[in-house]
Amino acid sequence: MKWIKFPLITLAIFSLAISLVSAYDPSPLQDFCVAINNLKDDSKDIIEDKSKGPFDVYTNGKFCKSPKSTNPNDFFSSGLNSPGDTNNPLGSSVTTLNVDNFGGLNTLGLSLVRIDYAPNGVNPPHSHPRASEILALTVGTLYVGFVSSAQDGNRLYAKVLNAGDLFVFPIGLVHFEFNIGKTPVVAFTVLNSQNPGLATTANTVFGSNPPINPDILAKAFKLDKKIVENLQKQF
Repeated sequence: MKWIKFPLITLAIFSLAISLVSAYDPSPLQDFCVAINNLKDDSKDIIEDKSKGPFDVYTNGKFCKSPKSTNPNDFFSSGLNSPGDTNNPLGSSVTTLNVDNFGGLNTLGLSLVRIDYAPNGVNPPHSHPRASEILALTVGTLYVGFVSSAQDGNRLYAKVLNAGDLFVFPIGLVHFEFNIGKTPVVAFTVLNSQNPGLATTANTVFGSNPPINPDILAKAFKLDKKIVENLQKQF
């Protein structure tokens, strides 16, 4: 039976190799990152912008300190105990802790957000193109939900949360939170990217720069063109 064992072992090794080869690339940390073949000023791949210098270079992440020069403070942050200012039209405030203001998060694939909501305050429909999110409610009552893609029927998944409850928003899907109570609400969320990105639905659709042709939006939303133009003025 030795001739049977050899093919099985070979098949196992081949399957492992296939699984390693088929691993996907890491998620991007910018909306796009156009490659530059070389950084010489005379490169045909560099478009000169005199206002910024010969070229701008972005990295998929950030340059790092030498481990020899790091200290515990690089991995410490404070201030999320302070409430945000909810005195605004939305009645909410988002305080973000990410790699831009907490260097210790670099390459760890994590961000943390504190959200404060006044009564009737809302974190409007939005999405994170590079991260899933888990929300933990610490104070108050919150109505939350997300909408699946067209592939799954644009289904709404929504729940009323109380203190101590958790809810997950899958990567890239539009979601929202609304304070349905009569008292302030505090929630904390963790996202699995150091730069999850943010696309607020209303701002994206009606506040793009330059504006989307209102004829397109009128047909898409089944609205009168004048209503669309009025909405665009709001943004």
